[in-house]
Amino acid sequence: MAVFEGAGVALVTPMKANGEVDYEKLAEIVEEQIACGTDAVVACGTTGEASTLTHEEHIEVIRQTCKIVAGRIPVVAGTGSNCTNTAIYLSVEAEKAGADAVLVVSPYYNKATQKGLIEHFTAIADAIQIPVILYDIPGRTGVTIQPETIVTLCKTVKNIVGVKAASGNFSSIATLMSLAKGCVDVYSGNDDQIVPLLSLGGKGVISVLSNVAPEQTHAICEAYFKGDVKKSMEMQLQAIPLITELFREVNPIPVKAAMNLMGKGVGPLRRPLTEMEPQHQEMLKKAMEEYGLL
Repeated sequence: MAVFEGAGVALVTPMKANGEVDYEKLAEIVEEQIACGTDAVVACGTTGEASTLTHEEHIEVIRQTCKIVAGRIPVVAGTGSNCTNTAIYLSVEAEKAGADAVLVVSPYYNKATQKGLIEHFTAIADAIQIPVILYDIPGRTGVTIQPETIVTLCKTVKNIVGVKAASGNFSSIATLMSLAKGCVDVYSGNDDQIVPLLSLGGKGVISVLSNVAPEQTHAICEAYFKGDVKKSMEMQLQAIPLITELFREVNPIPVKAAMNLMGKGVGPLRRPLTEMEPQHQEMLKKAMEEYGLL
């Protein structure tokens, strides 16, 4: 059984003006996501600025998210690192905090071989009991988890169950689906490719868009699963201009700007991320107005 099906929000981490994590605001935005039908919450991923959280903050955000959700929907904790021992530590702590699964990105910068990836992910999975979703995003990590490697891991490690596919390479994803024969739960890591990935047998999306349009992102998946592919496709295409602006600058710069434009008060970013350029923010604002968010 999949960890979740549908739209999982890649949640931002709200900050106070002084740069501290805003846990009261975190509770607000998590409650709003649940009320709007989001199918899972993914805490401390790329969108959650995990790379600039201390280990203590990282674990506390996961702990607080689990406490707020209180079992109503699955919580997936981002626990990846380019250091295997660090990823194990974060994954163990996430399980203690109550996470339902972990999302583990391939090691960045040191660019492991496929053998190294197998050893890395296996060591993490062996340290915990909850499911592991791999995260393939070569544009950020510099390394691709090959389809054969993903299938090997899902077949040989009992709690490695799927992958967030954010390569954008549909030939590779199709190869993965062909090799997997149903043993890999695949989630889109790109909001502009939800419907294409569902058409290959995907389980849903781990979504940046869901931060600002949770009902709509859930509805794209729901319509597809109910057999209304045309409606799902139309909703996907309607969202494309907004999605384009949400990635005009590196994520999560635009989505935090969008949430602040909506009055959600999620605060600033941590360096080295900077606030969105004014001309780009105007383009984002226009797209949000046309989509009906402002």
